Formats: sequence, structure tokens, C-alpha cells
Amino acid sequence: MGGAVITVAESETNQISSTAKGETIQDAISVIDGYADVIVIRNPVTGTADRAAQAALHPVINGGDGSGQHPTQGLLDIYTIMKAKGRVEGLTIALVGDLKYGRTVHSLVDFFALYGCDLILASPEALKMPPEIVRNLRAGGINVKEIDSLKEAVADADVLYVTRVQKERFPIVAEYDQVKDLFIVDQDLLREAKEGMIILHPLPRVNEIALEVDSYPGALYFQQAHNGLFVRMAILALVTGSVL
Repeated sequence: MGGAVITVAESETNQISSTAKGETIQDAISVIDGYADVIVIRNPVTGTADRAAQAALHPVINGGDGSGQHPTQGLLDIYTIMKAKGRVEGLTIALVGDLKYGRTVHSLVDFFALYGCDLILASPEALKMPPEIVRNLRAGGINVKEIDSLKEAVADADVLYVTRVQKERFPIVAEYDQVKDLFIVDQDLLREAKEGMIILHPLPRVNEIALEVDSYPGALYFQQAHNGLFVRMAILALVTGSVL
């Protein structure tokens, strides 16, 4: 798009360089604000993007906020569904896997609520969607079904959104080991799927989608990743005033 990029990060900690030395995120962003027209921040600490936005005069784009939100991923997911299904309104969406720590699904449910989708939340008990999110969805009139069966989820879903169980979010590794292999999408499961169901995944995947599923016509997770390029180009164009 003709812009230049300044990368400011500590590769090992994924922290803004000066914050590794003790500088506050507010001060770091105030300095960066003088160098850039747009700030894109990805940080492992939930709430950092919001603090950055409060400190900056230029637009701040949240590129991933700990276990909180990932709105640009949500936008490209919606775009992928629109391209594949022709609409988002009225679809039944099954979100499966790590719904507790998965920031992508936390952003997505807000989008799906705007489109009036029916939601199936399928996960192990230890990885259920945070209850306050579920309460807000139901208070807004969204039909939400919480289950622990992957087979039941695919039987009714127009869209199966699979998430990785995020080892890095677990305080105790043994807890991760207990749930990492509970929800696996494979060819046997697809025999139970609703006709025309598409499969999405924010990537990277580990073992939650078997490689054999890549040949399934509705497996769109790599196209989904490619769509991220164009959606994020559009976001940059919008926040810089490059398009009306």
C-alpha cells in the first residue's frame, strides 16, 4: 500500500522494546505516536490495546490482546463467511474448542450477535465461554446453546469455527494436557456434518483438525488466512482516510 513499517518489539517477550526496561505502555505509545500514522499493537497482556488507544493521538489497531479480543481476525472471519455462504444473517455458528482463552471467538460473538446468528458453544467444561459473555449474548436476544459434544455441534452448524487449545494461556501444564485432545475434527466427524457446512480456524492449528480434513470442500481455513491480507489493507485504508 506504499507505506513504511517500524517494528518495535522484543522478539523473546513479545513486548514493546522499552517496556522490557520498565517503561509504561502509555509512555511507549506516546513516543511511538510521534513516528507513525497508525499503530498496530499485539500484546500478550489483556487490556494493553485499550491502554494504548487511550495514550495515542493516531489510530490504534488491536492485533491481538492477550486472551481478550482480536477484532481484525473477527472481521476477516465474517468476510470469509460472506464469500462462502452469501450471507451471515440467520446462520447457525458452532464455536468449538478453547472458548475460555480464545480471543478470536470473544470478538466474533459480538459480530455474530449483530447478524442475529444462532450460536452453539461446544467445549470441554474447563474451556467454556466466559459466563459474562454468554449472559450478555442472551440478554441481547441471541439464541445460545452450550454443549460438550462436537458431534452434536456439527449436526446443526452452517459454520464450524475451530480453535486451538492454547497451551501458553494455561497456568498449569497438566491442565492443558487433560483437554488438548478432547475435540478433534476428522473425516469420521464430517460424516455427521450438516450438508454445506464450512470449517474455519484462525490458525495456527496443532492437532485439532486432522490433515485429512484439508481435502474437504468446505475446509476454508487457508483461504480465511489469505483473506486477512485484503481485510487488513481495507482497515488501514479506512483509518488513514485513504478511502471514503
